[in-house]
Amino acid sequence: MISAYTGTQVRAAEEPLLAAGLGDTLMQRAAHGLASAVVHELTSRGRRLNGARVVVLAGKGNNGGDGLYAGAFLAARGMRTTAVLTGDAAHPAGLAAFERAGGRVHRLTDAALPELAAEAAAADVVIDAVLGTGAKGGLRGSAADLVQAVSDGNRRGLVVACDLPSGVDADTGEAALPVLPADVTVTFGGAKAGLLADPGADYAGRVLVVPIGIAEHLPQPSLRRLEDADLAHLLPLPARRAQKYSRGVLGVVAGSEDYPGAAVLACRGALAAGVGMVRYLGPPSVADLVRQSCPEVVCSTGSVADNRVQAWLVGSGMGPQDHDQLARARDAITSGLPVVADAGALPALPETLAPHVVLTPHAGELASLFRRLGGGEDREAVEAGTLAAVRQAAGRTGATVLLKGASTLVAAPSGDTFSQADGTPWLATAGSGDVLAGVIGALLAQAGPDVGRFSEAGIAAESRWAAIAALGAALHGSAGRAASEAVSGGPITAGGVANAIPEIWGKVSMLSKHGAWKRNSHSQPLR
Repeated sequence: MISAYTGTQVRAAEEPLLAAGLGDTLMQRAAHGLASAVVHELTSRGRRLNGARVVVLAGKGNNGGDGLYAGAFLAARGMRTTAVLTGDAAHPAGLAAFERAGGRVHRLTDAALPELAAEAAAADVVIDAVLGTGAKGGLRGSAADLVQAVSDGNRRGLVVACDLPSGVDADTGEAALPVLPADVTVTFGGAKAGLLADPGADYAGRVLVVPIGIAEHLPQPSLRRLEDADLAHLLPLPARRAQKYSRGVLGVVAGSEDYPGAAVLACRGALAAGVGMVRYLGPPSVADLVRQSCPEVVCSTGSVADNRVQAWLVGSGMGPQDHDQLARARDAITSGLPVVADAGALPALPETLAPHVVLTPHAGELASLFRRLGGGEDREAVEAGTLAAVRQAAGRTGATVLLKGASTLVAAPSGDTFSQADGTPWLATAGSGDVLAGVIGALLAQAGPDVGRFSEAGIAAESRWAAIAALGAALHGSAGRAASEAVSGGPITAGGVANAIPEIWGKVSMLSKHGAWKRNSHSQPLR
């Protein structure tokens, strides 16, 4: 499991070492890791090191010092290094080391800006070391103009961010433009939460974590990401004497005359995700389509209370005019059972929810929910601060909230948060969210009262619903990626995603059989 931290948490973890006089040691470790990453990226692309041109955009703080020390290491490997000092000062020791290694130094002025921007755009590597985790707000003045010019130019080389792209908030992932998009971000001591949440993740590229010796001082993470080994440990497996009822029954209230396919896709997602039985409640015409498409589904009649299930899925493919379906959704949400509530169920939500209710909006739907709760946030505001938005939604509703996106975020009312980015942009297709709801519903139905496997993974009992939703997002994303790879990276359909889920489940389950899972497992780089 990948753990991510706020900038404040990482700086606090550094304090004991700084107090012991090890500040320069920390910086050297960070700089060496940054330089090593640059070397690896160049050689893996078949590029020569000797004579390669490296431009370091160096701010005046410790982030700039990391970049300058890294530039000195790279100069020692035969690279031609140039530092552009974006402030009125520079880290003294880092600058001295850079100059001793033969690096050229330019101070950024308005007059020199066009020439320096052209040099950076032509370099083999640009290291963005202007702003670090302690910075608030974005780049200003000539530094902002330089980054904008480099971003707009015809760049030929690799951009490597030092700790995080300048202008990205380490805690929230909010981005103050301009930001120079990185191919790789080399971050120190621990992943930063803002790198795993949009829009920060848009600019981070691949994220590499360089240990610098502060791990024992780090607190509980601000955000976590499940990896394949965690899926292997957390996915439920049937016992030897299991039967369909012991494997969980999911009730589905979805679909309408206008959107009958949503019910089919939700049921297909649930069937693919290991649940013992699916019961469907809805309009007769939709039930007929479900029977034809998914003969395994039991199409029931009667009320929510008349149907015995372990969890409910409600809302997919429903509109405000679907009064009978909304009444069923309302009954399911207030039943006390685990529920995944897709966007169509928003009008049926009571004022106060519980963590076992999982809401699955996209940004526009979350903005609608905020308006319903009396807030003024619009879609643009949600997309500009996804991490803050999903946590605010969980806190205000009392529910577990999954915010769909390129980086899907899941927040528990307690504040525990997960981020998953396992998918492909091809998942932005009609019906994909219905399949996701089915997967999460199936996992909720199979959860049962035993929280042992979650506590073994360091997940608190009250946060297991968020972990289950993240588990569903990871399965769904990996299935989408596999479906696309099966057609050479081409487009996919929601049905294709559902078809790929069992194979993904089987592959990650093999890790459990081979004992690959261990507490606090961590692999790098981050996806």
